[in-house]
Amino acid sequence: MSVEKSLLGKETDYPTTYQPNILFPILRATARQNYQHVPHIEHGVDWWHVFELSWLNTNNFPQVAIGRLTIPATSIYLIESKSLKLYFNSLNFTSFDSQDHLIQTVQDDLSKVAQAQIHLDLIDVNGLHVDQPSGQCIDHLTPSKHALSPDPSLLSLASDEQEIVEEQLHCNLLRSNCPVTGQPDWGTLFIRYRGQKINHASLLAYIISFREHNGFHEQCVEQIFAEVWQVLKPEQLMVYAAYTRRGGLDINPCRSSHWAWIPTIPLRLARQ
Repeated sequence: MSVEKSLLGKETDYPTTYQPNILFPILRATARQNYQHVPHIEHGVDWWHVFELSWLNTNNFPQVAIGRLTIPATSIYLIESKSLKLYFNSLNFTSFDSQDHLIQTVQDDLSKVAQAQIHLDLIDVNGLHVDQPSGQCIDHLTPSKHALSPDPSLLSLASDEQEIVEEQLHCNLLRSNCPVTGQPDWGTLFIRYRGQKINHASLLAYIISFREHNGFHEQCVEQIFAEVWQVLKPEQLMVYAAYTRRGGLDINPCRSSHWAWIPTIPLRLARQ
């Protein structure tokens, strides 16, 4: 379905009754057309945190939790964020006889739309741990080149080092725009790789070139993964974005050439 037909960017009444049909699928394959020959582009997970999650127990008394969704990158569809927000709001006045009943209902609804098995964990409202970013921060560097749109030609290797290295870099300057509303999305990007050493300043310039780019979170991460893989040719690569919260949701996509490099649970940063 075309995202232009979704509720994103449109004035919408918040539902007060259970409405699973409000969920809106977006085909992943459309954005992957340019990267369909890049190996491992579907190796990964999208983690979503749902901060506006409430329902009623059997006594019609409100319950509240933080939800963590685990969505495999192999799903046929991703779910448009506003429709997901409205779906969870439609649960606010719905009674469930147990947390397990709520979890199973949500998993069934989302899995049907995404055409893949989606998992929901409920977390206490004070239960999220804040992590410190790991690896070397590259925000302080000064790139020699700049671009106003994603430009993989900015990427380069450190010409004076031929040895194979393994390192993790991170940058807090990732910014892109929602392709429908134009609203900015902010995030911290992590890149772990094994291969010939990357020129850190060139990587920073490349990340900054997404600053005016229109793309969903998952699509931006896959584009970065594909272009770093194609241009710099690492032996192994992991790209992870910890996006800040918007509309009661944050999205954390991860793509990796090796499953062992995918975290078991998503990183949580203070800015999220």
